[in-house]
Amino acid sequence: MFDGRFRRGIDATTAPVGRWLVRAGFSADALTASGLVFAFATAWAIAVGHHHLAIFLLAATGFHDMLDGAVAKASHRASQRGSFFDSVIDRVSDALLLGGTAYYLTAHHHGQLVLLPFAILTTTFLISYQRSKAESLGLSAKGGLMERAERMILLGVGLLATAIFIPVLWLMLALTAMTAAGRFWRVWQIAARPEPVRSHAYRPRAHSGRRPRRLTRSSRH
Repeated sequence: MFDGRFRRGIDATTAPVGRWLVRAGFSADALTASGLVFAFATAWAIAVGHHHLAIFLLAATGFHDMLDGAVAKASHRASQRGSFFDSVIDRVSDALLLGGTAYYLTAHHHGQLVLLPFAILTTTFLISYQRSKAESLGLSAKGGLMERAERMILLGVGLLATAIFIPVLWLMLALTAMTAAGRFWRVWQIAARPEPVRSHAYRPRAHSGRRPRRLTRSSRH
């Protein structure tokens, strides 16, 4: 949802900060890598039960993820390698955060509740795969109720109090599953449309009484 509806506003807000960070000597890859460090620290805080500390660390993780793109644009160094690096680190960060959640549930709860974070993680990866596969086919697959920014915000809400932590995780799973289903349906519908008929870029124009001149090798360049 943030990626689809509010992206322009977020980009307008982070652009001046990105320019300032570039002048200060930061690079997009450095911010992406440091965001992974904060994600690891957040996962540790969740795992050991320091949830209020985890909220601040999670916010720092989110800021790094939000600003690395702004720095790449401000430095005019946006590249395929940087985009690939950012996507991979995002997936690793997601795994760390939900892995820390699973560890906490193992230590404080009994039964199969530990499988809840893994269900969220599996559905999260499915959403990411749907987008990457659709874009590789030339289709758009952005948007949805529960993209990465929304998941981090909702996880932060759950960390506010122990009493709501597990209900928030169930809500996150439900909304993530709805997002995956909705994204699948949108891409399925778009892919079912017939491809537009491509017209020829060049057709020789016939003149009355004369045959079109045949292009020679030298005239084609």
